Amino acid sequence: MEKDSLLYKIKEGIQDSCYIWAREMRDSFKDEGVLIFFILVPIFYPLLYSWIYNNQVVRNVPVAVIDQSKSEMSREFIRKVDASPDVKVAYHCNNLEEAKDLVGKQVVKGIVYIPGDFQSKVARHEQAVVSVYCDMAIMLYYKAVYQTTVAVSTGMNAHIQIAQSRNFTDHEDAVTTKPLDYDDVPIFNSTTGYGDFIIPGVLILILHQTLLLGIGLAAGTARENNRYQDLIPTSKHYNGLFRIVIGKSMCYFMIYCIIAAWVVMAIPKLFGFVHLISLRECVAIMVPFLLATIFFGMMLSCTIRYRENVMLLVVFTSVPLLFMSGVSWPQANMPGVWQAVAYFFPSTFGMRAFIRLNTMGASLSDVQVEYQALWIQTLVYFLLTCAVYRFQLNMAKKHALDHIHSLREKAERAKAAKKVTGATTVLPTTTGE
Repeated sequence: MEKDSLLYKIKEGIQDSCYIWAREMRDSFKDEGVLIFFILVPIFYPLLYSWIYNNQVVRNVPVAVIDQSKSEMSREFIRKVDASPDVKVAYHCNNLEEAKDLVGKQVVKGIVYIPGDFQSKVARHEQAVVSVYCDMAIMLYYKAVYQTTVAVSTGMNAHIQIAQSRNFTDHEDAVTTKPLDYDDVPIFNSTTGYGDFIIPGVLILILHQTLLLGIGLAAGTARENNRYQDLIPTSKHYNGLFRIVIGKSMCYFMIYCIIAAWVVMAIPKLFGFVHLISLRECVAIMVPFLLATIFFGMMLSCTIRYRENVMLLVVFTSVPLLFMSGVSWPQANMPGVWQAVAYFFPSTFGMRAFIRLNTMGASLSDVQVEYQALWIQTLVYFLLTCAVYRFQLNMAKKHALDHIHSLREKAERAKAAKKVTGATTVLPTTTGE
């Protein structure tokens, strides 16, 4: 096969890409930092995160009760609150200051205040008020305390309405207490659990962030060890831009195909989270997502000078990326600027597509926008990675040539100095006759 033929060049390109892939794979498993982010973190961190949220909802949230009424109706209200699965009456206080002190010490997460005229107002057919104070540091506590007190007050209102009415049948009682009936059916989250709500998006974000961390750490290590001298075309296996990009990306893609299968397929089933996505849909959405993230990480890795820099750059963006994806905050309520910023990150479309396929039961045709956006990002970031690597190659060649010229100049100066020293003869001196 002639060296100038197309088939020979294709064969040589495949061999060089495989060589670069094998070397990158070897370097990844030899570097403890890269190994941690590529293997250990994506394996164990989803386990820890899923285990923490495996209970789905909070139970027995401790609250303090201030009963100024001391009446039969107030005691009934307190009993029903305490009997609920979500709230536990942990303390009875005499005044609001005592209850505030308990909240400040994080002993209780909420306060239920029943005023002294609670029963007397109901007896006079006036509206009574029960005040509820909640710790807003964690929204789950607020949800448990608030919804429990609302449910108890709604139930007691129904009994009061029935007692004051002159109905004769149960049907009339039902119409009196609930003239407009409704069914509360939570869609896409039948358990109304926090785990089913947040875990699918977090799993995709873990893949995104650990992949960026590993690629950036590998690039920082290479720069610290001056390994980019190997990119100079004098190394026959690195004689080609596409060979370098494809060889490196092949290494990362093969590793994360296994990691992605563990994170998005095994973890939800292991902990019993909602898992509606099929294997075909998972492969269809994971392939462009991983490729887009890999090329995005390779492009960003060119800005990583030291290993520590990647931690500051990537970890800092984890929480903003979760918010900008629209998982924990509605996308429609975000400013247009931040919506535009979110489009630059593969995690945005990856999380949106995976949540709709996995939790909402959508099909691939329903996520065509996200699917096409991921492939567009793959193409754009691939071209940008090639452009950045081309710039690096040119800079590497320039520095190498400058270094060679400086060595030659030093050698020539040393050679000239040696010639001058060798040509100089020392004449013997005499003191006279």
